[in-house]
Amino acid sequence: MTDVTADELAGRLGEPGLVLLDVRRPEEFAGRLTAPCDPRPGRIPGARNVDVTLLLGAGDDAAVRELVGVPAGAEVIAYCHSGSRSALAVQVLAAAGYAARNYVGSWHEWSRDAELPAETDPTG
Repeated sequence: MTDVTADELAGRLGEPGLVLLDVRRPEEFAGRLTAPCDPRPGRIPGARNVDVTLLLGAGDDAAVRELVGVPAGAEVIAYCHSGSRSALAVQVLAAAGYAARNYVGSWHEWSRDAELPAETDPTG
């Protein structure tokens, strides 16, 4: 499968059946920690968070599916800060039966476009 672009993802936000998976650390997901190169903290609206280290350490496909929380076969788009962690996550997700794709630009790209929506939860 091909990688996801920002334009495609922006047009598909909130689409039924699409799972957007942020594989960064919980502090990054909440917007409490951000890289100095990013103009704004946060996450893409509607994303759920599963740290890539949990996916990599899950042990088997059933455990991965339990972490993600949707049945095998669902379409999952993974992102992180710069596309590296999410590339690893896509491999794990595909092996667990998901139609998984990587948003290579990830938060590094998304945070640069003020027209793209973002949300934070600095207390969460």
